[in-house]
Amino acid sequence: MELKSSYKQTEVGMIPSAWDVALLDLVARRGSGHTPDKKRPEYWNGNIKWLSLRDSDRLDALYVSDTAEKITQAGIANSSAVEHPAGTVVLSRDAGVGKSAITTDVMAVSQHFMAWWCGPRLENRFLYYWLQSKKSEFERIANGNTIKTIGLAYFKSLKIPLPEPEEQRAIASALSDVDELIDALGRLIAKKRDLKQAAMQQLLTGQTRLPGFEEKWYERPMRAVIATLEAGVSVNSVEDDEPGQSEDRCILKTSSVADGRFYPNECKRIASRDYGRAKVNPRKGTLLISRMNTPELVGECGYVERDYPNLFVPDRLWMTQFRPESDIDARWLAYLLSTSEQRGRIGAAATGTSGSMKNLSKRAFLSLSVSFPVGDEQAAIATILSDMDTEIAALERRRDKTRFLKQGMMQELLTGRTRLV
Repeated sequence: MELKSSYKQTEVGMIPSAWDVALLDLVARRGSGHTPDKKRPEYWNGNIKWLSLRDSDRLDALYVSDTAEKITQAGIANSSAVEHPAGTVVLSRDAGVGKSAITTDVMAVSQHFMAWWCGPRLENRFLYYWLQSKKSEFERIANGNTIKTIGLAYFKSLKIPLPEPEEQRAIASALSDVDELIDALGRLIAKKRDLKQAAMQQLLTGQTRLPGFEEKWYERPMRAVIATLEAGVSVNSVEDDEPGQSEDRCILKTSSVADGRFYPNECKRIASRDYGRAKVNPRKGTLLISRMNTPELVGECGYVERDYPNLFVPDRLWMTQFRPESDIDARWLAYLLSTSEQRGRIGAAATGTSGSMKNLSKRAFLSLSVSFPVGDEQAAIATILSDMDTEIAALERRRDKTRFLKQGMMQELLTGRTRLV
């Protein structure tokens, strides 16, 4: 690997002297697409893959192989849509601006996409990664009140740094290797999450018992183990850079609890004039429960692993106070309340006339009955699930670190600061 040597200043920035700068239109054939008439059923549900904004989630993964909708040859013939060959680089210039991919099959695209068929001087994977590196610029220059878009004039004048094809291939291969690692980690994380969900279904319902535990489970309401549900207060918050803030006292957001886990960084700084109003701190061994939220999120909870003296509970969250005589393991309860079955029961108990916001009363929550194993079995179940969470979190950190590494590699390789050949 060769480090910096001879460089030159160009209209695309500092690049190696051996690299060229080319108008993208001169090294790739640019095209776009169209939407056939939606009122003509004979134009739709054919066998020609048609890339549209509905496929936004399929992009940014190097290759795109399928589409949500397909059109017919009649749709092609009676519109401005065209079939682009496999290997075409596509870029969304509207909603989801800057997302890109390489097609693995013949595809048509909507008018919301640009499409480039690379000539002999330009490798399509190199173009894909170069477009990926410019996403922040695409987002910055997009304009429009309803849907942000990039005008065609921008693409007509777009210039690209151009190493020799051999170096382009080396750069693209290095970056695609990292992408493959990121994808592999993503698949492994998904598999581990599925295994955890299966374990939760078996262990939290008693369908599978751990060795050494045979005691009967008892149905009890939440009030049998929870003495009180303590709510916080609503306070004014400020931006982090607002002057006059000498202390880091923060109020939690409702997003600080999800899937049985507590996220202390989901918070806002409290305005100094409201310091005296915030009273309730998250305490070790408690649960925080969302009492007011959207229908999908009301009842979300999180287990608090330690004390947080500078964080405060808002009015939309409860903090549990467990009965001293109960043998409850709060971690086990957090996992139980995060299962789809219990989430459904809690959601059904919430009330409210608004379709966007539901309220959960203390009475309704404390009346919720569940089957409790003995405390030792609760702790054993919670430990198994917690160990699985720890493994998943480690994989997520590794994936995030790899993504960060890839960004640094793109910055180095696509500008020629680091050379591979």
